[in-house]
Amino acid sequence: MVRLTPGAIKLVVDDAIKHGPKGLWYRDVVRSRILQTSPVEDTSDSVCEIHVLTSARDWLNLLWTLKSFYVVSGRRYALCIHEDGSLDAAALGHLARHFPDARIIRRTEADAVAEKMLRDFPRSLEFRRTNLLAPKVFDFLAFLESDRMAVFDSDLLFFDEPTAYLTRIEDPAYMLNTFNADTADAYTVNRHAVHSLIGHELIACFNSGLGLAHRNSLRLEWIEEFLSLPGILDGHFWRMEQTLYALCSSRFGVELLPQEYTLNLQPGISGRPFRHYVGGIRHLMYSEGMAHLSRRGLLSGTLSAALSLR
Repeated sequence: MVRLTPGAIKLVVDDAIKHGPKGLWYRDVVRSRILQTSPVEDTSDSVCEIHVLTSARDWLNLLWTLKSFYVVSGRRYALCIHEDGSLDAAALGHLARHFPDARIIRRTEADAVAEKMLRDFPRSLEFRRTNLLAPKVFDFLAFLESDRMAVFDSDLLFFDEPTAYLTRIEDPAYMLNTFNADTADAYTVNRHAVHSLIGHELIACFNSGLGLAHRNSLRLEWIEEFLSLPGILDGHFWRMEQTLYALCSSRFGVELLPQEYTLNLQPGISGRPFRHYVGGIRHLMYSEGMAHLSRRGLLSGTLSAALSLR
């Protein structure tokens, strides 16, 4: 018989209170049913390549992210999945089966490539060695095979065609980076204080969860320069990667996606084409987002038909 410590019991109780019965049902029972859905094949459209970093904790959510996108968008953009070294053989097998044309980059492979790529950029090399999300910057660039990159986190869900986002991706004359907006600045530097140091304005309220980045916007010499800014390596580790994306995008040229893509910490889909379920509202990804997609037919394979009948 397993005996739980008081601390472990508290974690279980807090988890149950936060998620509620519905959230626990969708997280612990329904979520894995995505493994019974059909593979997404022919992800070969090179107009843009999706890059995502995932882990043992998030790979099952990633299946929902990618399948919901491919179904509601009708696109077949090329796909590159980066794993952080924590995925076991079973998880890697599931990803390979569900996305048979994707490139799956193992951490060991990425380490060898990145070490060589960054050998003349010491600050960047050290940052990649020590920050869990740094591969989202350097590895995405190293393995990018398109001039345009769709940046995805593993905690997105798509409910309808993200028209504004797709239009910007597919317009050959559109030469800006574009990302969803955050609720406030979430950087490791002060946006106003760095203006004189970087020679340009840092965009406000940038969120790196969903976006379009042009290859030329992620320049290693820029990143190496930005990593010398005072305080950039202080604070939450996830803000460092977001800060670098915001700095590079601001220098290159950037605009935020429309209001319906803005990060929202309150419950409710409210006609939004997608939601970014960041850590503070991760429980809603299950009780709200996966519940909504399940009702609309993602698990049964009827969601695309329902969309076409609107």
